[in-house]
Amino acid sequence: MILWFTCTLIIGYLIGSLHGSSIAQLISGINVKKEGVKNSGASNAAIVLGWKFGALVALIDISKGIAAVLGLKILLNQFNLSGELAWTLLFVMSAAVVIGHNFPFYMNFDGGKGTASIIGVMLALDWKLGLAGGLLLVACALATDYLVVGVLVLYGMLFAIAYFPADGIWPLLTAFGLFAMAFWKHIENIKRIKNGTESKVSSVFRKKAGPV
Repeated sequence: MILWFTCTLIIGYLIGSLHGSSIAQLISGINVKKEGVKNSGASNAAIVLGWKFGALVALIDISKGIAAVLGLKILLNQFNLSGELAWTLLFVMSAAVVIGHNFPFYMNFDGGKGTASIIGVMLALDWKLGLAGGLLLVACALATDYLVVGVLVLYGMLFAIAYFPADGIWPLLTAFGLFAMAFWKHIENIKRIKNGTESKVSSVFRKKAGPV
């Protein structure tokens, strides 16, 4: 089983390290990592380049999460593993993808914040709850005008997946670890909300977007 966990962690990390912001940079010529709030996630791409580029980066980062977890699901179906072990491996893959996105080796381990990636893995783990989580994120972000509020609420749905349909204690512990990492990654956003300097969702949609 050590081989399963090792391969899952390495492959998930490498897939997670593939950033949509790199594609946005090729198209726009702008490295969003050096602009805005200085991270390579979809939200910063939207702040710097407009919502169209933000959507492009989000789509790529969501897709890699779906591909990684769905690919592992298909592989696990070929083996006679217990439900608990299978779900543990799926959550290990999910965590590895998010960690790869947040800490890519070629960006000096300073990448994005993992929101799009966690949406992707949630959709692959359970598409109904994943979709519900994405809609909840959008609803909370629009209602409060702050994306970070929706992001943190999103993780409540990840806990729901970890509790049911997942099996065993490790999915729940992994979900808690991912939430803790997300909270830590968004501390500066929370501080900016408190100071009144955080970018609002409405301002991003008003920003003129360059051609995609």
